[in-house]
Amino acid sequence: MAEPIAPFECAPGLRLQAHERLSEVQFKGLHRRLDRIEEAMERLEKRLWLTVYGVVAVVLAQAFQSVAGVVPG
Repeated sequence: MAEPIAPFECAPGLRLQAHERLSEVQFKGLHRRLDRIEEAMERLEKRLWLTVYGVVAVVLAQAFQSVAGVVPG
């Protein structure tokens, strides 16, 4: 007659598999959040550059107006 296998003999392997699955799920969630943060940063960067270009355009327009007002026409 074969000896019965105690249920706890498999437990360390099962705990390791469960931990690996949990780690995988956590890393997937972390990567998703990082992707969303990167997308938000890209949108923010685009808005920042639009603001910079807008300010430069206003400054150049004012400079052009002041120069056009000085030049005799």
